[in-house]
Amino acid sequence: MRLLSMALRNLGRNRRRTALAASSVAIAILLVVFMQGMVGGFLGSIVKNYTKNEVGHVNIVTDGYRERERFSPIDAAIPDSGAVIRALEGVPGLEGAVFAERIRFGVILSAGASSKAALGIAGDPAAERKLLMLDRSVLDGGRYIEGPGETILGEALARDLGLGVGDTLKVLTERADYGMGFKKFRVVGIFRTRVNTLDNAVFQIGLEDARSLLALGVGAQQVLAMLPDYRDADEAAAAMEKALAESGLDGLSVRSWTAMGDFPRFILMAESIYFWMYVIVAFLGAFIITNIMMMVVLERKKEIGLLKSMGMPNREVLALFLAEGTMMGLVGSAVGAILGLVLNVVMGKVGLDLTSAMSSFSWPMDNVVYFTVSVPWTVAIFMIGVAVSAAVAYLPSRSAARMNPIDAIRSA
Repeated sequence: MRLLSMALRNLGRNRRRTALAASSVAIAILLVVFMQGMVGGFLGSIVKNYTKNEVGHVNIVTDGYRERERFSPIDAAIPDSGAVIRALEGVPGLEGAVFAERIRFGVILSAGASSKAALGIAGDPAAERKLLMLDRSVLDGGRYIEGPGETILGEALARDLGLGVGDTLKVLTERADYGMGFKKFRVVGIFRTRVNTLDNAVFQIGLEDARSLLALGVGAQQVLAMLPDYRDADEAAAAMEKALAESGLDGLSVRSWTAMGDFPRFILMAESIYFWMYVIVAFLGAFIITNIMMMVVLERKKEIGLLKSMGMPNREVLALFLAEGTMMGLVGSAVGAILGLVLNVVMGKVGLDLTSAMSSFSWPMDNVVYFTVSVPWTVAIFMIGVAVSAAVAYLPSRSAARMNPIDAIRSA
């Protein structure tokens, strides 16, 4: 306690220099917290869209489909996808999970003299309100799918085909029996999600319409599971695989989203890279403490010599100067963490509009990115700032502790 009060008093001896060091740390920690919120928003947007639009948090298909999944084969669908969902409902550990049957298929769309290749996504409209959630993006004047023979499509796709609400859309595709499927749909809504992969090339129809068009009977290509927390996907996948095996449903492949495609690998790699970037930025911000503490040690040589000649042990001299450096980092980290958290709260509501920058990209990411607000991450970054400040203050503090008291007094 005595050393802490001495350290605090010493910091007040040159308030301008102390404020400079604390401000440097505060700016660094502010940037780190801001970066974490922005990166979390980017990665969270990718995870959200990749899982709800394509694979779910847990993806269930046949083994034959898994071998050719890049082609979305219709002929390798689950014969009775409803039985899969019934086997999983009520399984311990899957409380709160949403299950949905889904079909994804390539088509040629036409309207009048215009035609375009597109991707059809079909599912039960009630389930897809909680999964794909395109009902939230339907533009004024339209509505979501409510019955057979209805479709909604992306704004850019509708524009390319010259379609509006109430118009007829013609769909041509290959069926599961290798014949040609043809069906007409009435456009009841046009959606704008600001996700280019959806707005430019996707149309949605009901599950029964897709089964009729593709000759799938009561089957579907995939059963998707969306969990309350996507981080639980690996454990949930293991529980589902066990439940399906116990129900006698063989020939099915169960995978979590982290084991599918390139995006999970990219996200895991990015999280690791950005963590070390946070540490580096914090270190650079706190490095000024080293310079200031070196100056302090040189200026206070006589004082150090007197303290040691009066019997202060080396470890207490070390602790005194280390406490001074750590206190500067503590104050700066606290201010930077609070300001960064406030800024992330604001950006979490306002968002960062990247529409013009994202116009040529087809990543599963929203054009408007909303920053994440994470108190645990903010606390962790605050602790990193304090730890780095203590680390960079160590060498000057050790230099003070190792001084010979007679030489220190003479050289002052």
